[in-house]
Amino acid sequence: MKGKIFITGVAGFIGYHLCKRLLSEGASVIGLDNLNSYYDVNLKKARLKNLYKLNGNFKFFHDDLENIQIVESIFKVDKPEIVFNLAAQAGVRYSIENPDAFTRTNILGFNNLLSVCSKNNIKHIIYASSSSVYGGNTSLPYSEKKSADHPVSIYAATKKANELYAHCYSHLYSIPITGLRFFTVYGPWGRPDMAYFMFTKSILEDQKIQIYNHGEMFRDFTFIDDIVESLIRIMHIPPKRNDTFDKKNPSSDSSWAPHRVFNIGNSDAIKLIDFIEKIEKVIGKKATKDFLPMQKGDVESTLADTKLLENWINFKPNTKLEVGLSKFVEWYKVFYKK
Repeated sequence: MKGKIFITGVAGFIGYHLCKRLLSEGASVIGLDNLNSYYDVNLKKARLKNLYKLNGNFKFFHDDLENIQIVESIFKVDKPEIVFNLAAQAGVRYSIENPDAFTRTNILGFNNLLSVCSKNNIKHIIYASSSSVYGGNTSLPYSEKKSADHPVSIYAATKKANELYAHCYSHLYSIPITGLRFFTVYGPWGRPDMAYFMFTKSILEDQKIQIYNHGEMFRDFTFIDDIVESLIRIMHIPPKRNDTFDKKNPSSDSSWAPHRVFNIGNSDAIKLIDFIEKIEKVIGKKATKDFLPMQKGDVESTLADTKLLENWINFKPNTKLEVGLSKFVEWYKVFYKK
């Protein structure tokens, strides 16, 4: 792959796997991550250690997107042409407890990145949005054509703001920008705050698992390898202006600017209690369950309509849940010596 690629959040779950794939294919990657303590920093450091072991063309900066000087310096010295913004303060429930962290990282940090990109020759920016933007919308499956204007968490509001900022910069500076509304991503090296990770840990350690909304929830799970394959394909297809866009009857799934937003998921939701049964089967052990009411900021169901993205990149996630969970549990037992 020609041209340097800049990945923010490179020590995060998706950023790590994307960087690993790119380095294995000979790409030059510049990574940035602040290694914050929202979850286990040692896991993030272990991911970075693995990236260095690849002996690829990898350069890492331990810093924040809020520090616009370091971002400007990276672009001045290293001159990346493709940008993946996967850095974000994550956590729907945490966003209600600590909204300032989300404003700083998800909005100020992203604006800094876009501002610097607007002054450089960037071929394509790909950034992480979230299925959380659909918020109070209960019409399933979620489609890019449907409303995403009623968020129910601070996290979701910052991700919707990212989409609006990206569209403005794409319009003002004609930068090709693609936003991706990630649904639940899982797999080896995943985030410890995610339900599948916590369930696995608790079952192996004979601890009770907490099941919100009494298990009456549905989630669209997508395996990390399918996500990375999608990202690689997206990288090579920057959006173009839609010169036939009807401003009198605007559609949210397109724009006159070279900006597109896609759902990225598995388009196959599973009931939470059935998902737990699959984890139990893979581990070979039953969980002790504690059924609780719905948490603030959460939603009952997510299900992605992914036809727009599938047609765009000619790929649909195809890893079966049982296969993906087996790979995750196998990794977990090795990494945590269980």
